[in-house]
Amino acid sequence: MNLKSIEKRLSFGGQQCKYSHYSEALQCDMTFSIYLPSNREQKKIPLIWWLSGLTCTDDNFSQKSGFQSLAEKYQVAVIIPDTSPRGENVADDEAWDLGQGAGFYVNATQSPWAKNYQMYTYITEELSAIAPTLVPEFSGQESIMGHSMGGHGALVIGMKNADRFKSISAFSPILSPSQVPWGIKAFSSYLGEDQATWKEWDSTELIQESGMPPILISQGSADTFYPEQLEETTFLEHAQKNNQEVQYSKEEGYDHSYFFIATFLDEHFAFHMKHLK
Repeated sequence: MNLKSIEKRLSFGGQQCKYSHYSEALQCDMTFSIYLPSNREQKKIPLIWWLSGLTCTDDNFSQKSGFQSLAEKYQVAVIIPDTSPRGENVADDEAWDLGQGAGFYVNATQSPWAKNYQMYTYITEELSAIAPTLVPEFSGQESIMGHSMGGHGALVIGMKNADRFKSISAFSPILSPSQVPWGIKAFSSYLGEDQATWKEWDSTELIQESGMPPILISQGSADTFYPEQLEETTFLEHAQKNNQEVQYSKEEGYDHSYFFIATFLDEHFAFHMKHLK
């Protein structure tokens, strides 16, 4: 497994840990963070995945959101992958919304991205094999959530693995990536010009399939990227038509920042714990 411990810090009684390892899926060195609650009562511990947004690393959520107090309160482990492959030999782009920091949680098929940008496989297979070995008394139950590009990733991964994840939540997610500038740019580069191949990575398409996990979405009304990048209408129409359990909340005056995330994070943790327990 070749895991290297980078740091371990005590936080609210649990441990905030950071690791590095060589990823076979991504063909580069990767880092990830994980919070392990104190588990003083030696009970079974579930796991929540957090996927971050454009330009972020695993540090943004661990250092800005204050989630550790909630993870300790609810006695749940939280794993935070990086958003993309990184390194001198990894393909990149000068723009901030493509390349390193902007992997979009897909498996790229186009050159030069295909060699390294296999983020879906990295998370659902490689890192998923590592995570249970780090969580003492792991219950086997998992949920997933994320922000912006990571909200897109959480929804896509959660719905493509509906039998695995008990619930999905997202802050300010890119719900229809095939129809908005961020997604069109990324999908064209990573997946090619055949838009039929984009559908399996688009939440608005996937929500039309039956049996999806319960979903909670929070969106700030003062988000500067809303509605251009984060439009919700078609997604919600498809969810309603197919009787999917989706709670969508528009929060008045909130923006795209971690101030917004921190404000409503307890609501998201409570939502997941209801389904994990």
